[in-house]
Amino acid sequence: MKKTLIAPRRYVQGPDVLAEIGVLLQPLGKKALILWDRPLKELVGAVVRESLQNADIACFEVDFEGEATLAERTRVGDLAVAEGCDISVAIGGGKVLDVGKGAAIDHKMRIVTVPTIASNDSPTSAASVWYDENHNFQGFECWPFNPDLVLVDSRVIVNAPVRAFVAGMGDALSTWVEMEASMQTRTKNLSGGLPTMAAAALAKLCFETLLEYGIDAKRDVENHVLTPAVEKVIEANTLLSGIGFESGSLATAHAIGNELSNVAACQAAGMMHGEKVAFGIATQLCLDDSVTAEYRNMLFGFMIEIGLPVTFEDLNMAPLDPTMLRQIAENVAVPGSLCHNHPFEVTTQSLYDAMLAADALGKAIKR
Repeated sequence: MKKTLIAPRRYVQGPDVLAEIGVLLQPLGKKALILWDRPLKELVGAVVRESLQNADIACFEVDFEGEATLAERTRVGDLAVAEGCDISVAIGGGKVLDVGKGAAIDHKMRIVTVPTIASNDSPTSAASVWYDENHNFQGFECWPFNPDLVLVDSRVIVNAPVRAFVAGMGDALSTWVEMEASMQTRTKNLSGGLPTMAAAALAKLCFETLLEYGIDAKRDVENHVLTPAVEKVIEANTLLSGIGFESGSLATAHAIGNELSNVAACQAAGMMHGEKVAFGIATQLCLDDSVTAEYRNMLFGFMIEIGLPVTFEDLNMAPLDPTMLRQIAENVAVPGSLCHNHPFEVTTQSLYDAMLAADALGKAIKR
């Protein structure tokens, strides 16, 4: 079986690197579509415009309308074509970036992602996750190319909400947990091959970096100070996790996380992708009989300490509706689900039991 690894063409991370965007875009084209939301435009707009002007890169600005829908992808792409843009630059969170990538693929523009929060691993990936207008998860789509440039200004990220930073650690923590499990079944990665040794090494480095520096990094972000610990975790959340999940493989953690996106209580609480995936990790740890109690409890303790959800109460799902929980389990257990990437049978009942066990263990460790 062939092995494959995919990655962005160029990754740049550091304090104040957003001021270099103009120079970095020069090899890619002449006119940039800039997709962002209004508050973000006020925050970084002056820096971006000045940098583009100094580099003689024309730009056309589009305000993101709030959700990564197929309709938004079409709207943004049509505007880019009408304005003659040859570079798609998406600045913001994962949903903005996913729309920018989709529009770029549709119209053969170069792809640039500029994450302003380290909340997930979307920036580096050749994939977009789609939702409907009611914020329900619809599925994901894989692209033939990764971004040409990923530009990560750590000064911007350290001043973003700490909740987003912690959610990014939840998404990133799943990378090795899921890859280690699914490699046992020789599951193909998103680019159609088996994981390389490099992908496995990066996924494990991501995991180890979070455990070593995550607690310190969260404290530093709470105080808006940029430290080596913060830089390491930004890289883990963004680059290491991105390459690891895409050139590795996924399992139950993401299957649960994706399904929780459609739960009204989670939507009402504004649960972020990495927060929902964190409860998926907790569930997977209680599902897999090869996981030792020591390892499982250590990861639960880490997630609790940094503030990731491990109970239904954390997800805004308490008091629990058992009928709804069983429906979640049924939806996750459908044929073709990521949960079947394990080397053992996964059923509706085993998922239901594992979610209840995760909630009970989370409560016990918190006490």
